[in-house]
Amino acid sequence: MYESFYSLNRKPFSVTSNPHFLYLSPLHKEALAHMLYGIQERVGFIEITGEVGTGKTTLCRALLNELATTVKTAFIFNSNLSEIQLLQTILKDLGIPSGAKSKGALFQALNQFLLEQMRVGGNVVVIIDEAQNLSNKLLEQIRMLSNLESENEKLLQIILVGQPELREKLKDPALRQLRQRIVVRYHIEALDRLEVSRYIGHRLDIAGANGKGPNFEENAIEKVYRYSAGIPRLINILCDKALLNGFVQESRRITENNIQQAIHEIEGNNHEYN
Repeated sequence: MYESFYSLNRKPFSVTSNPHFLYLSPLHKEALAHMLYGIQERVGFIEITGEVGTGKTTLCRALLNELATTVKTAFIFNSNLSEIQLLQTILKDLGIPSGAKSKGALFQALNQFLLEQMRVGGNVVVIIDEAQNLSNKLLEQIRMLSNLESENEKLLQIILVGQPELREKLKDPALRQLRQRIVVRYHIEALDRLEVSRYIGHRLDIAGANGKGPNFEENAIEKVYRYSAGIPRLINILCDKALLNGFVQESRRITENNIQQAIHEIEGNNHEYN
């Protein structure tokens, strides 16, 4: 409702995972490079972790845009699936027609598809989001998927994306075979103070500000950083509310007071954040 007031063509701080708004901090660039390397080198397993709201899902969507057309992908968002449902979802995302109902038949259909892709020089990637919620039984089945390989290379690249709890889960001795197969690992840290400022500017520019939109004062950005601890999702929530406050006050300058008011709305009016 405030876009026209700030001369914006869209909301700059939506919390949806839109790769168009992706801000590639040095850490996010490294994470993306690790994923691309793992896929190109056909390492089999890749692990990407980060705190809630650090942009993992958005980064995965950006990865899909970076991959060549010869790379077929499946993106699994629901980690609460049965073993059969997981295989069926992978096949469906990859466009593999199969009416198979048993695990054996589903594995066979997937293996045939992977061999066909290898023959034409293709590659296949399965991304599993919120992987920290996977049961040990399902993780063991995912490990079995990595057995689908040729004499020289892995036919299927699997990216496990999750919160730090995923790293702890994989320390379970029962999952040591899976843990030993993970060749590429990367943990996405939160943004530092400078990157928070650049992040806010980047989102505003993508939304059409071009230096003419809202102006976040330095003290306001400092308060955003201290409240959010550099977590992009929290930055988005806070800045969106601050822009609404500025709109109500008919001010194009976002001050420390606007940020404090936004924090009050998020945390409750009795909350004081210094």
